[in-house]
Amino acid sequence: MSLHNQQKQPEMIYETIVTTVDAQGQPHVAPFGIRERNGLVLIAPFKPSSSLDNFLRERTAVLNLTDDVRVFAGAFTARRNWQVRKAYHVAGFVLEGVLAHRELELVEVKDDGLRPELYFRVVHEATHAPFRGFNRAQAAVVELAVLVSRLHMLPIEKIEAEITYLEIAIKKTAGERELEAWGWLIERIDNHKAAISGENQA
Repeated sequence: MSLHNQQKQPEMIYETIVTTVDAQGQPHVAPFGIRERNGLVLIAPFKPSSSLDNFLRERTAVLNLTDDVRVFAGAFTARRNWQVRKAYHVAGFVLEGVLAHRELELVEVKDDGLRPELYFRVVHEATHAPFRGFNRAQAAVVELAVLVSRLHMLPIEKIEAEITYLEIAIKKTAGERELEAWGWLIERIDNHKAAISGENQA
């Protein structure tokens, strides 16, 4: 088959937690789906974004790999106060208890009115514990966290249909951390639905 006739393979997206440093020097924790391109880490935040402001100002970040899905859920439910320690080679913070982390330096910015592409060089990486794989409940929490990040974009019927499907994995394989994270996200969705219907109005 000719190379010209082959379909371009989609890039793999890895769900991670990225820590940046805010204007007050404090850690800011946010989930990002990252890609790897030409030996660099690609992060593409939407505008406006606190993380984007921090990336451009400090030009550093730390990519954290964790199986504690509460961190993903917490980012969308006003729970960002996680224990951190200082990074080794960049101005930044590593989440305590992560399985691995990579310290990044910004080397290129491709600006865009909606979603600029930021390219980072890895200057240090370390593995702290083995990754044994996500169970189905952990994957379900991450999927629901992604949906919560798009509440303003998706019809509530779509969200509810996805919840019905994802709940199967939660009921079968969730542990305490997964149940806690799931509860945070469901509460966030319930509040969103109440705001839409006007139930939150005094």
